Amino acid sequence: MNAMTRALPPNHYPVIIVGGGQAGLSASWHLKQRGIAHVVFEKQRIAHEWREHRWDSFCLVTPNWQCTLPGFPYAGGDPYGFMLKDEIVRYIEAFVASFEPPVLEGVAVTRVSQNDGGGYTVITSIGEYTAQEVIIASGAYQVPVKPACAERLPPTLLQMHAPQYRNPDSLPPGAVLIVGTGQSGCQIAEDLHLAGRKVHLCVGGAPRAPRRYRGKDAVEWLQQMGYYDIAIDEHPNKDRVRSKSNHYLTGRDGGREIDLRKFASEGMELYGRLDDIRGSTVTVKPDLEKNLDSADATLESIKDSIDAYIARAGIDAPAEPRYVPVWKPAAERTAFDFAAAGISAVIWCIGYKADFRWIEVPVFDGRGYPGHDRGITTVPGLYFIGLPWLYTWGSGRFSGVARDAQHIVERIASRLHSAPRAMAGLNALALGS
Repeated sequence: MNAMTRALPPNHYPVIIVGGGQAGLSASWHLKQRGIAHVVFEKQRIAHEWREHRWDSFCLVTPNWQCTLPGFPYAGGDPYGFMLKDEIVRYIEAFVASFEPPVLEGVAVTRVSQNDGGGYTVITSIGEYTAQEVIIASGAYQVPVKPACAERLPPTLLQMHAPQYRNPDSLPPGAVLIVGTGQSGCQIAEDLHLAGRKVHLCVGGAPRAPRRYRGKDAVEWLQQMGYYDIAIDEHPNKDRVRSKSNHYLTGRDGGREIDLRKFASEGMELYGRLDDIRGSTVTVKPDLEKNLDSADATLESIKDSIDAYIARAGIDAPAEPRYVPVWKPAAERTAFDFAAAGISAVIWCIGYKADFRWIEVPVFDGRGYPGHDRGITTVPGLYFIGLPWLYTWGSGRFSGVARDAQHIVERIASRLHSAPRAMAGLNALALGS
């Protein structure tokens, strides 16, 4: 048993955090800085998602220097590199060791509800607890999406979601169909393609981004331009940005762009969006060229914004030629036969949906998304952290979660300070366990 889970905690805490990923741990760090007693319930093991739900060659797509957990910025020897999966796990483990958060691993939270007298009841796999304040840090990617037509695929065909993929050798011999071209879909397609596997890829509307441009990683340019400090309410696409797919690129082998057209010129089969499956026939929408053009347009628009910034700031940066498409579809295909193509496995990479049904507090909209302002809900004492674009682009990432955690903990400290006598007794009880 983990040293942090040897003794059961008291049944009441000023603050309970649900989820021990980087978001929950960041909130814990700020709470410890302020001496506020709390507990973190983690269903699995620290860094579980990074250990178990990433493929073998996985690496960050943002440079290591953007890893700035509170009080623990990246201090390795490759700030402009991209940490591999095992390095990410070690970074999180070192962060935990640096401040020893009160984490209870292997504890599932099954219900959060309001108490009649104020505060919250939290039902867990080890019993019932109460708290004045609750921070939900379980993320927004609980349920991977699979279309209903997937049920019509034969049982002999291996199906999996992106988190279940490990490496090319883990799949049965034959071609592989990947559905979806967000970051996971494109990177897994590349992983298989580089291993010499035949890949069939249904291309969606995800945008792509440059890796390096005019002498720097594009992320560094965007950092200088202040992009990562833009608040959701100030974003020109604030009504849609939270639900948009991430730009695809990779940090693999030092970092590079992902060009699906190049893969196609090397033998990868590209199609438009998946439409339906009937028998052994997969029908697709005739939108491949449009989707590729749209992704390239985003790539070029990012370069346009960098060019404009360089010109305004009078920066001496090397010129660079623009992207020229290396392949175009000869014609739009609307169907293919997966049996004739020798496809033995399908990897679904079409995103996730949140599942907050276990939170019985009226803060959700008609789509099940929590209403909040920088993670602070309209119901006093309930908070969310780690959601995409909670406040800025970095909210769900290593680069921005510390700022979100600080903001939420400042609100919590203010609320607890308003009842100092009661909270002093509760802190003493929890800290003395």
